[in-house]
Amino acid sequence: MPYEAKDYSILLGTAGFSDQLLNNHFTLYKGYVTNTNTLTDKLAGLAKEGKNKTPEFAELKRRFGWEFNGMRLHEYYFGNMIKGGSNQDAGARLMKKIIEDFGSYKDWEDDFKATGTMRGIGWTTLYYDLQGGRLFNTWIDEHAVGHLSGASPLLIMDVFEHAFITDYGLKRADYIEAFFKAIDWKTATGRFETALSSKA
Repeated sequence: MPYEAKDYSILLGTAGFSDQLLNNHFTLYKGYVTNTNTLTDKLAGLAKEGKNKTPEFAELKRRFGWEFNGMRLHEYYFGNMIKGGSNQDAGARLMKKIIEDFGSYKDWEDDFKATGTMRGIGWTTLYYDLQGGRLFNTWIDEHAVGHLSGASPLLIMDVFEHAFITDYGLKRADYIEAFFKAIDWKTATGRFETALSSKA
């Protein structure tokens, strides 16, 4: 069954994000969904024809991770944003864990923002390592390099230029401040609770 692009138009009007920027970003995301479906079909067709040991198959197989991660990371990103943001629940287990692992919320925020301002294109991710029971702020290079195997992504921030350059030019730090004002902490907390329940 093919993947379908999700509708994130509810984010239009979010402070710090012009509708032009968001609509362009939604279009880019839909391209990843389309390409994921196209590659799925092409790979299945090549396998059916007995061509799964060809260079074409190998290159498409390598490309698949790029397109799939481009689709899924955007879904995490748009999914953990909300107009007006949402307040952090100091009593939530996620906030308690952030303080436990980073020393304070501010120390976590400083580390997350510093990760986001690193040179390069990619994603900043708050991961929960299920086996080690620890939180990490991680840089994902482009779409594919830097994922923590077995860890659950809780909060995703896109730091490709397309996420901010329309509104902020090269001022990535200003975009990050706008993103923080649009974080949906209920979603991030829900992802943490889901991760904890899967570990039990």
